[in-house]
Amino acid sequence: MLALLAAAPLFSACNNDDDDPTPDDDNEQITTLTYTLTPAGGGTPVSATYRDLDGDGGAAPVIGSLTLAANTTYTGVLTLLDETKIPVVNTSVEILEEADEHLFWFESTPANLVTVTRTDRDKNNLQIGLQTSLVTTAAATGELKITLRHQPGTKNGTFAPGDTDVEVKFNTTVR
Repeated sequence: MLALLAAAPLFSACNNDDDDPTPDDDNEQITTLTYTLTPAGGGTPVSATYRDLDGDGGAAPVIGSLTLAANTTYTGVLTLLDETKIPVVNTSVEILEEADEHLFWFESTPANLVTVTRTDRDKNNLQIGLQTSLVTTAAATGELKITLRHQPGTKNGTFAPGDTDVEVKFNTTVR
């Protein structure tokens, strides 16, 4: 009986999960980002895809480009995937569920190449960016950078707070 009492702490120590580290899953795993743009008046959608199945390091990502019509308004939709999991996870759904923690930022170089306006909002009425309106002007070339900021507890509509989940630069031609 004394041996059982002495061994009891050893058995309970083996079952203590408090010391096990929990994986930090704050930032989403994103292997693929597709930006699909449909002309507002109808027409054939245009899309560009960034794909990096092995993440940072390793093989270089495959990055598409955008060719857009001049003086045109497009409706944009971003789709993000995590293809490291089976089945593939639609990360866009997770971002939408945690919309008050996420903000897409769009930067055009040159600045007048395209103008992107985020058209969706979170529960705090702050923009998200999974849905957009993109407007082109005259013919030009440059790039469109799309950055997803993860801003839990700090989202205020600006780029500054938080961490970058993914950042993609698409070569962009307006003709």
